[in-house]
Amino acid sequence: MCTSLTTCEWKKVFYEKMEVAKPADSWELIIDPNLKPNELAPGWKQYLEQHASGRFHCTWCWHTWQSANVVILFHMYLDRAQRAGSVRMRVFKQLCYECGTARLDESSMLEENIETLVDNLITSLREQCYDEDGGQYRIHVASRPDSGQHRSEFCEACQEGIVHWKPSEKLLEEEATFSGASKSRAQEGSGYNFFSLRWCLFWASLCLLVVYLQFSFRRSTFL
Repeated sequence: MCTSLTTCEWKKVFYEKMEVAKPADSWELIIDPNLKPNELAPGWKQYLEQHASGRFHCTWCWHTWQSANVVILFHMYLDRAQRAGSVRMRVFKQLCYECGTARLDESSMLEENIETLVDNLITSLREQCYDEDGGQYRIHVASRPDSGQHRSEFCEACQEGIVHWKPSEKLLEEEATFSGASKSRAQEGSGYNFFSLRWCLFWASLCLLVVYLQFSFRRSTFL
Protein backbone atom coordinates (compact mmCIF):
# COMPACT_ATOMS: atom_id res chain seq x y z
CA MET A 1 0.00 0.00 0.00
CA CYS A 2 1.37 3.41 -0.99
CA THR A 3 1.46 6.15 1.64
CA SER A 4 2.30 8.95 -0.81
CA LEU A 5 2.65 9.67 -4.52
CA THR A 6 6.43 9.49 -4.19
CA THR A 7 6.22 6.06 -2.53
CA CYS A 8 3.91 4.80 -5.28
CA GLU A 9 6.34 6.02 -7.92
CA TRP A 10 9.30 4.32 -6.22
CA LYS A 11 7.48 0.97 -6.15
CA LYS A 12 6.19 1.32 -9.71
CA VAL A 13 9.66 2.01 -11.15
CA PHE A 14 11.34 -0.65 -9.00
CA TYR A 15 8.93 -3.44 -9.95
CA GLU A 16 9.06 -2.56 -13.64
CA LYS A 17 12.85 -2.52 -13.76
CA MET A 18 13.27 -5.69 -11.67
CA GLU A 19 10.88 -7.52 -13.98
CA VAL A 20 13.36 -6.79 -16.76
CA ALA A 21 16.56 -7.31 -14.74
CA LYS A 22 15.51 -10.51 -12.91
CA PRO A 23 12.24 -11.85 -14.36
CA ALA A 24 12.65 -15.30 -12.76
CA ASP A 25 12.81 -13.91 -9.22
CA SER A 26 10.20 -12.17 -7.10
CA TRP A 27 11.24 -8.94 -5.39
CA GLU A 28 9.43 -6.59 -3.03
CA LEU A 29 10.20 -3.01 -1.96
CA ILE A 30 9.33 -1.98 1.60
CA ILE A 31 9.54 1.57 2.97
CA ASP A 32 11.06 1.37 6.46
CA PRO A 33 11.48 4.73 8.29
CA ASN A 34 13.31 2.98 11.14
CA LEU A 35 16.08 1.46 9.02
CA LYS A 36 19.53 1.98 10.54
CA PRO A 37 22.84 2.20 8.63
CA ASN A 38 25.22 -0.74 9.12
CA GLU A 39 22.72 -2.64 11.29
CA LEU A 40 22.22 -5.71 9.11
CA ALA A 41 20.59 -9.05 9.82
CA PRO A 42 22.53 -12.15 8.62
CA GLY A 43 22.56 -12.38 4.83
CA TRP A 44 21.44 -8.79 4.25
CA LYS A 45 23.46 -6.32 2.16
CA GLN A 46 23.55 -2.54 2.23
CA TYR A 47 23.60 0.16 -0.41
CA LEU A 48 23.75 3.85 0.48
CA GLU A 49 22.83 6.60 -2.00
CA GLN A 50 24.51 9.70 -0.62
CA HIS A 51 23.76 12.52 -3.07
CA ALA A 52 20.23 12.15 -4.37
CA SER A 53 18.32 15.26 -5.38
CA GLY A 54 14.95 16.00 -3.83
CA ARG A 55 12.58 18.79 -2.90
CA PHE A 56 11.32 19.27 0.65
CA HIS A 57 8.13 21.01 1.74
CA CYS A 58 7.42 22.25 5.27
CA THR A 59 3.78 21.79 6.20
CA TRP A 60 4.05 24.37 8.98
CA CYS A 61 5.40 27.52 7.29
CA TRP A 62 4.97 26.34 3.64
CA HIS A 63 8.66 26.84 2.90
CA THR A 64 10.09 24.62 0.14
CA TRP A 65 13.73 23.95 -0.64
CA GLN A 66 15.84 21.86 -3.01
CA SER A 67 18.62 19.62 -1.75
CA ALA A 68 21.27 17.72 -3.68
CA ASN A 69 22.35 15.90 -0.52
CA VAL A 70 19.39 13.63 0.16
CA VAL A 71 20.54 10.31 1.64
CA ILE A 72 18.70 7.07 0.84
CA LEU A 73 19.51 3.82 2.64
CA PHE A 74 18.75 0.37 1.16
CA HIS A 75 18.99 -3.05 2.82
CA MET A 76 18.75 -6.01 0.42
CA TYR A 77 18.25 -9.74 0.89
CA LEU A 78 17.91 -12.58 -1.61
CA ASP A 79 16.61 -16.05 -0.72
CA ARG A 80 18.18 -18.07 -3.52
CA ALA A 81 16.23 -21.23 -2.68
CA GLN A 82 12.86 -19.47 -2.87
CA ARG A 83 14.01 -17.13 -5.65
CA ALA A 84 12.55 -14.24 -3.67
CA GLY A 85 14.19 -11.02 -2.58
CA SER A 86 13.37 -8.03 -0.42
CA VAL A 87 14.59 -4.43 -0.37
CA ARG A 88 13.97 -2.18 2.62
CA MET A 89 14.37 1.52 1.96
CA ARG A 90 14.61 4.70 4.00
CA VAL A 91 14.77 8.26 2.70
CA PHE A 92 16.37 10.47 5.35
CA LYS A 93 14.50 13.68 6.08
CA GLN A 94 15.48 17.28 6.73
CA LEU A 95 14.31 19.94 9.15
CA CYS A 96 12.92 23.22 7.84
CA TYR A 97 15.56 25.87 8.58
CA GLU A 98 13.09 28.75 8.17
CA CYS A 99 10.74 27.98 11.06
CA GLY A 100 12.90 25.39 12.83
CA THR A 101 9.96 23.09 13.33
CA ALA A 102 10.81 19.82 15.03
CA ARG A 103 8.85 17.89 12.40
CA LEU A 104 11.09 16.34 9.77
CA ASP A 105 9.55 16.57 6.32
CA GLU A 106 9.81 13.94 3.59
CA SER A 107 11.29 14.71 0.22
CA SER A 108 9.66 14.39 -3.17
CA MET A 109 11.57 13.51 -6.32
CA LEU A 110 11.00 13.84 -10.02
CA GLU A 111 10.20 10.66 -11.92
CA GLU A 112 13.42 10.76 -13.93
CA ASN A 113 15.42 11.10 -10.70
CA ILE A 114 13.73 8.04 -9.20
CA GLU A 115 14.53 6.01 -12.33
CA THR A 116 18.20 6.90 -12.05
CA LEU A 117 18.29 5.99 -8.35
CA VAL A 118 16.54 2.65 -8.98
CA ASP A 119 19.09 1.88 -11.71
CA ASN A 120 21.87 2.46 -9.17
CA LEU A 121 20.06 0.27 -6.64
CA ILE A 122 19.73 -2.59 -9.15
CA THR A 123 23.40 -2.26 -10.07
CA SER A 124 24.35 -2.70 -6.40
CA LEU A 125 21.78 -5.47 -5.95
CA ARG A 126 23.21 -7.49 -8.85
CA GLU A 127 26.73 -7.09 -7.50
CA GLN A 128 25.99 -7.96 -3.87
CA CYS A 129 23.09 -10.42 -4.11
CA TYR A 130 23.87 -12.19 -7.39
CA ASP A 131 27.68 -11.86 -7.50
CA GLU A 132 27.40 -10.34 -10.98
CA ASP A 133 28.97 -7.40 -12.70
CA GLY A 134 26.22 -4.90 -12.10
CA GLY A 135 27.47 -2.50 -14.73
CA GLN A 136 28.16 1.18 -14.33
CA TYR A 137 26.50 3.33 -11.72
CA ARG A 138 24.61 6.19 -13.32
CA ILE A 139 25.73 9.67 -12.37
CA HIS A 140 22.72 11.51 -11.09
CA VAL A 141 22.58 14.68 -13.23
CA ALA A 142 20.62 16.55 -10.57
CA SER A 143 23.21 15.81 -7.90
CA ARG A 144 25.61 18.57 -6.96
CA PRO A 145 27.46 17.21 -3.89
CA ASP A 146 29.80 20.19 -3.74
CA SER A 147 27.46 22.94 -5.01
CA GLY A 148 26.47 24.66 -1.78
CA GLN A 149 26.50 24.73 1.99
CA HIS A 150 24.91 21.67 3.58
CA ARG A 151 23.37 22.39 6.97
CA SER A 152 24.17 19.20 8.84
CA GLU A 153 22.30 20.30 11.98
CA PHE A 154 19.05 20.11 9.98
CA CYS A 155 19.86 16.79 8.28
CA GLU A 156 18.53 13.53 9.72
CA ALA A 157 21.29 11.48 8.06
CA CYS A 158 24.03 13.66 9.54
CA GLN A 159 22.45 13.39 12.99
CA GLU A 160 22.63 9.60 12.70
CA GLY A 161 26.33 9.72 11.91
CA ILE A 162 26.24 9.27 8.13
CA VAL A 163 29.09 11.32 6.64
CA HIS A 164 27.88 12.10 3.12
CA TRP A 165 29.00 15.63 2.35
CA LYS A 166 32.52 17.01 1.95
CA PRO A 167 32.68 20.77 1.29
CA SER A 168 35.33 22.46 -0.82
CA GLU A 169 37.86 24.85 0.73
CA LYS A 170 35.81 27.83 -0.44
CA LEU A 171 32.70 26.47 1.20
CA LEU A 172 34.63 25.77 4.40
CA GLU A 173 35.55 29.47 4.54
CA GLU A 174 31.92 30.46 3.98
CA GLU A 175 30.80 27.99 6.62
CA ALA A 176 33.24 29.46 9.13
CA THR A 177 31.87 32.95 8.39
CA PHE A 178 28.26 32.00 8.92
CA SER A 179 28.69 29.31 11.58
CA GLY A 180 27.72 31.71 14.38
CA ALA A 181 24.46 32.63 12.69
CA SER A 182 23.66 29.02 11.84
CA LYS A 183 24.17 27.86 15.43
CA SER A 184 22.01 30.69 16.71
CA ARG A 185 19.17 29.79 14.35
CA ALA A 186 19.46 26.11 15.29
CA GLN A 187 19.17 26.96 19.01
CA GLU A 188 16.13 29.12 18.36
CA GLY A 189 14.58 26.47 16.12
CA SER A 190 12.21 25.22 18.80
CA GLY A 191 10.71 28.71 19.32
CA TYR A 192 8.33 30.79 17.24
CA ASN A 193 9.23 32.58 14.03
CA PHE A 194 7.48 35.96 14.14
CA PHE A 195 8.21 36.55 10.46
CA SER A 196 6.49 33.39 9.20
CA LEU A 197 3.42 33.66 6.97
CA ARG A 198 1.03 32.83 9.78
CA TRP A 199 2.39 35.56 12.04
CA CYS A 200 2.34 38.08 9.16
CA LEU A 201 -1.34 37.32 8.60
CA PHE A 202 -1.98 37.72 12.32
CA TRP A 203 -0.29 41.14 12.53
CA ALA A 204 -2.02 42.33 9.35
CA SER A 205 -5.42 41.34 10.78
CA LEU A 206 -4.61 43.13 14.03
CA CYS A 207 -3.67 46.32 12.19
CA LEU A 208 -6.88 46.23 10.16
CA LEU A 209 -8.87 45.80 13.38
CA VAL A 210 -7.19 48.84 14.96
CA VAL A 211 -7.88 50.98 11.87
CA TYR A 212 -11.52 49.85 11.85
CA LEU A 213 -12.00 50.70 15.54
CA GLN A 214 -10.44 54.14 15.07
CA PHE A 215 -12.68 54.83 12.09
CA SER A 216 -15.78 53.69 13.99
CA PHE A 217 -14.87 55.86 17.03
CA ARG A 218 -14.36 58.99 14.92
CA ARG A 219 -17.61 58.40 13.05
CA SER A 220 -19.59 58.02 16.28
CA THR A 221 -17.97 61.20 17.63
CA PHE A 222 -19.09 63.30 14.63
CA LEU A 223 -22.61 61.87 14.77
